[in-house]
Amino acid sequence: MSSESSAVYPDLPMRGITGELRFNEPMARHTSWKVGGVADYYYIPKSREELSHFLCQLPEKVSLYWVGLGTNLLVRDGGLRGAVICTHKGLSGFNWLENGNLYVEAGVPCARVARSSNSSGYTGGDFFSGIPGTLGGALAMNAGAYGGETWDVVRLVETIDRHGDIHRRDPSDYKVGYRSINGPVEEWFVAAELGFERGDSKAARERARETAKARSKSQPIQAATAGSVFRNPEGDYAARLIESAGLKGAQVGDAVVSKLHANFIVNQGKAKAGDIEQLIKLVSESVEKHHGVVLIPEVKIVGEDL
Repeated sequence: MSSESSAVYPDLPMRGITGELRFNEPMARHTSWKVGGVADYYYIPKSREELSHFLCQLPEKVSLYWVGLGTNLLVRDGGLRGAVICTHKGLSGFNWLENGNLYVEAGVPCARVARSSNSSGYTGGDFFSGIPGTLGGALAMNAGAYGGETWDVVRLVETIDRHGDIHRRDPSDYKVGYRSINGPVEEWFVAAELGFERGDSKAARERARETAKARSKSQPIQAATAGSVFRNPEGDYAARLIESAGLKGAQVGDAVVSKLHANFIVNQGKAKAGDIEQLIKLVSESVEKHHGVVLIPEVKIVGEDL
């Protein structure tokens, strides 16, 4: 644990904390857009038990944020007042159960879910290869790609609350929508059981290869992006609307609308979070002006302005 103290919550009781606790941590190190100010606290648990112990000591006044691979997340330049929990390194449990379900903890990359389901002879998990983040984020927003959505295959979830207590929840406890989930408040996903159908493993692997090939040709996956910026409106595609409004290549500072895929915004190297947020606003207003369609951001924007 870091010995440096925070000026924001100087009386924060952290007795017996294990894992890694950092103070004033630059979030640009932990987001795929590579932007963002500092977080007051950045905690990396090595296990669920460490996470539970941390949470049960954390005062109610301290806001909580969760991050996996930092995709689908824009942290403003003024940073985050509160504690960020990093799931990627500690919540990495992954195994097939006797009932045939795949048990996956929140910090596991979605790409691994796709690879394992395919190689194990199951179908229905291919779409996870198109989700750039971890399972925790996919659960929190019902992420999807290539016609599949996360909650289509969820059989149960495990959550943790502010007191560090674990809850096992059925999908019926949640209202599932397009890129949205509503359920018990002040609980965060730590794991899920996913169910897939038996199928042709060779065909599944071939589909995965074709999906990866198509994605590499149609999306700027090697650039600093956060995946799709806007949800697709019903019956249409955000990328089509953005492109037809003449916005490919539109730029604010060093943030630019991708010329490869119009629903991606790329940090060309020196963009600030403010540049990206201004470009998101510009795209949204332009599409509404040209098409009369209000685009809803898919990315989560958090933190404070400078």
